[in-house]
Amino acid sequence: MLALLQRIKASNVTFKGDLEFVNEETARYFATGFLGLDWDSSSPKTAAATAQLHIIPETPDRGGDTLTPGDTCLKYRQDMQTGHDYGLIQLSKFRSTYLPAIAARFQAQNPGIRFAEGELYSMQEMCGFEILVRGSSPWCDVFTQEDWLNFEYARDVLHYYRAGPGNRFGPVMGSLWLNATAELLKTGPEAAGRLFFSFVHDGDIIPLLAALDLFPTVEPLPVTHRAPSSRAWRTSQIVPMNGRIIFERLTCNPTSRNTSKGGGVHHVPADEQFIRINVNDGIVGLPICASGPGSSCPLEEFLTLVRRREEEVGDFRTVCGLEADAPAKITFLHQ
Repeated sequence: MLALLQRIKASNVTFKGDLEFVNEETARYFATGFLGLDWDSSSPKTAAATAQLHIIPETPDRGGDTLTPGDTCLKYRQDMQTGHDYGLIQLSKFRSTYLPAIAARFQAQNPGIRFAEGELYSMQEMCGFEILVRGSSPWCDVFTQEDWLNFEYARDVLHYYRAGPGNRFGPVMGSLWLNATAELLKTGPEAAGRLFFSFVHDGDIIPLLAALDLFPTVEPLPVTHRAPSSRAWRTSQIVPMNGRIIFERLTCNPTSRNTSKGGGVHHVPADEQFIRINVNDGIVGLPICASGPGSSCPLEEFLTLVRRREEEVGDFRTVCGLEADAPAKITFLHQ
């Protein structure tokens, strides 16, 4: 581990964070834990610094050169029916299938108090946030296991339709970061750099998943009832607190081997590159490209997939209704 850390420190490491205070602070604390107290090259006190933190503004004028496309995609912000608010619209529909029963139960326990759906939903949200801050929360014991399963699915619905696969703007917003990262992976670590970290909101990770089509659903998530527990789209597993997605570029040596599902063994060509995706410490194979070692995707196939998805989801400026001279893509992912 020490040797690995020394190799990392010998490389130039780049951290990107949006202007939101919590994301900037998260980036700084992560860098301190990962690289040590002397990591910041912008500080005059750290001559041995090994990394730089770049803060990307969350302003509409950034166009496609942003970590927060939900703030720059004009039509996404203006469309009150199928844009940003679509998630809230669909969430409201599903909440009405389970919150009235909770309201009736609470009112029977507390005569004279009326509980609105929004208040009940906020109570459920308080459970998770208070656990983070205080280590426990009395709100957690107020609800039943069935209540929590419904709340979990309500969050699935919210993210799926707000910026995920269920929103027509989700994939094109996620394509910005996906395309920029694909270029880094194509260029390789020697020329592009070995490590890049981007710190964003959970709502900005969701579009990337939509662009990759990493957790596909056969049908759009229903809002009249809870989808089966076997569903692939579960935000509690995809974007929990401290959620992360890692793109790894692997190079296999001549002795590397991969065992196929059929039990046979095939040799991997020397120096062939693969892309592997790690979601919250779990390897997730791309639905149509996972033939490489460890459910990875051969680099060239991955790049072809990204190009095809770019054609399918459309041009960011066109879909979002931006001016022709607005920034078209991310330019800051470099060292």
